[in-house]
Amino acid sequence: MATNTVATPASFEPIDRGGFLTGLGTPAVMLMMLAMIVLPLPPTALDLLFTVSISLSIMVLMASVYATRPLDFGVFPTVLLLATLMRLALNVASTRVVLLNGHTGTDSAGRVIEAFGEFVVGGSYAVGLVLFTILVVINFVVVTKGATRVSEVTARFTLDAMPGKQMAIDADLNAGLISQQEALDRRERVTRESDFYGAMDGASKFVRGDAVAGILILLINIIGGFAIGTLQHGLDASQAAQNYVLLTIGDGLVAQIPSMLLSTATAIIVTRISGEQDMSAEVSRQLTENPKVLYVAAGIVGVMGLVPGMPNLVFLSIATLLAVAGYLRSQQALPDVVVEEAPELEQSRSTNELSWEDVSSLDQIGLEVGYRLIPLVDAAQGGDLLSRIKGVRKKLSQELGFLVDSVHIRDNLDLGPNKYRISIHGVSMGEGEVIPDRELAINPGQVFGDIDGIPTKDPTFGLDALWIDPSQRDAAQMAGYTVVDSSTVIATHLSQLLKNNAAKLIGQDDVQQLLDRLKQSSPKLVENLVPGVMSLAEVTRVIHSLLEEGVPIRDMRTIAETLSISRAPEGSPDERTAQVRVALGASIFQSVAGASNELPVMVLDPQLEQMMSHAVQNNQGVIEPNLLETMVRGIGEAAGKMEAEGAIPVLLVSGIIRGFLSKLLRGRMSNFYILAYEEIPGDKNIRVVTTVGSTPE
Repeated sequence: MATNTVATPASFEPIDRGGFLTGLGTPAVMLMMLAMIVLPLPPTALDLLFTVSISLSIMVLMASVYATRPLDFGVFPTVLLLATLMRLALNVASTRVVLLNGHTGTDSAGRVIEAFGEFVVGGSYAVGLVLFTILVVINFVVVTKGATRVSEVTARFTLDAMPGKQMAIDADLNAGLISQQEALDRRERVTRESDFYGAMDGASKFVRGDAVAGILILLINIIGGFAIGTLQHGLDASQAAQNYVLLTIGDGLVAQIPSMLLSTATAIIVTRISGEQDMSAEVSRQLTENPKVLYVAAGIVGVMGLVPGMPNLVFLSIATLLAVAGYLRSQQALPDVVVEEAPELEQSRSTNELSWEDVSSLDQIGLEVGYRLIPLVDAAQGGDLLSRIKGVRKKLSQELGFLVDSVHIRDNLDLGPNKYRISIHGVSMGEGEVIPDRELAINPGQVFGDIDGIPTKDPTFGLDALWIDPSQRDAAQMAGYTVVDSSTVIATHLSQLLKNNAAKLIGQDDVQQLLDRLKQSSPKLVENLVPGVMSLAEVTRVIHSLLEEGVPIRDMRTIAETLSISRAPEGSPDERTAQVRVALGASIFQSVAGASNELPVMVLDPQLEQMMSHAVQNNQGVIEPNLLETMVRGIGEAAGKMEAEGAIPVLLVSGIIRGFLSKLLRGRMSNFYILAYEEIPGDKNIRVVTTVGSTPE
């Protein structure tokens, strides 16, 4: 018997009826606007739609006021467009009703228009014209024009500041201050911000055009209504003006008030700065935060209240309220005073004998700060340096493949008040100076415009920088500067120094811990390696060599397997390191070239490379000094050209001389890689950019 089979889809997603109905809102509004333009509407429908328009404008204004940051109301440009089109469609519908039925009386176009024409302007079309003109001047000349200009400037500077903001995000990510997900979120926020202000630049033109359209519609309706009333319906001039002009003014006011509300909302959105509070809370807090402002205002208003002829009671009452508010604010601003008793001096122990406690041990990683930088370390005073350093340790531990030791922080009165010093094993690795109450604006190489500040150098990379006031942060970012605070400056400097001196951070105990972790998954491998093939000290020397050349040790399994089958003679860590590098070739290639399958490189002249290989094999690296100097200079020039072309400088040589050149150039060049031919994976390609050196005659 044949069976019927019914093919069903692999997956079936039910319709979200709530989302479906919600999504019909915008199309319904568009269809409704089309209907208002084409179909005649009864006065009752006009009343309803005018009420909806006013309500929508009030909702948009309140949403703008209570948004903590502009992106919280990111749909504002679209809402502005829809509200403007809806109001213009209402103008067309109301114009049709006024011109057709205006001869019957002032109630012919609905109660809303009649109310605005009779009640708001007192039934006088002359007063209505004056009031409408004032509203148009305020809306068009002041609010709309200002909002349009601010939108244009903000959009331009936001787009100009995007590279600087992206570099700041990358700097925080590289310093371990933020995670990968946080970096993605911040990049998305920057992109959304640029899209939003670009859309606002265009949306502000809707508001400006709406104001102009309101003026033209009013004039056309007055002229057309007066002509229809007198010529078509036989009304006298005064009756025609009373009916048509009053209805037209009422219609104009009904449309102009929502237009002003939307213009105000636009100005609020484009002029506000992102914060943790909504605009009303920010305005209230910043206006009354300083009691001196309230006291001075109270004094001035009080003096005005004493002038004869002034409404003394009103002025003096307001002055009293301001003075009381200033007093209450000053009481809130007083800090809680905590009196601490001086601790009693400890009774000193017998000093006749010394102990090991009197011998201070060296900190593996130390950070000394001047006394003005202590608040950066104290979380109670709002300092976040400890959390930044924790992020740096976590980031480096993930990148390098071992746990970076804790950073011991202490104050040092011998340092300058704003200086800090970073040390490893008690040896100073770097120093710097920061200004706690300022931020560092770093010039990445291309900026737009000048920023006032104190000239300095970035302590990490030596770039030109300025110490600026925190209020200049947005302006500096828009100009292309990368702006960071003092804690970030210290954390970034610490991260770079620890990365450059990673080999000094790991000892035999740390290597043993790495082997113990590997032993949990590969016990035979570890037992065969230590002490079967190598001692713990020999493994540590190989680990040090890898880290000195910037090779992470995350893949401890591959390192251990390579060392366990190493054919290098005993006591030859360089050869063992070379064998491990070959095994880690794919990882090294990826760290340099990223996702690309092709790596641009520079190579040595074949004769020069052969000469150096012979010298390294036979003379233990003894090479004529002039030849070395010429070669180093040539490599430096070639590296500079590759960096100018946007490529990472990579020198590709034979494995015989790779180690020798690495030691020779390690301290002379930064961000420079020396790879051996054997380290390039078979499925990867190289592209020779330049050849360095020539055979001396």
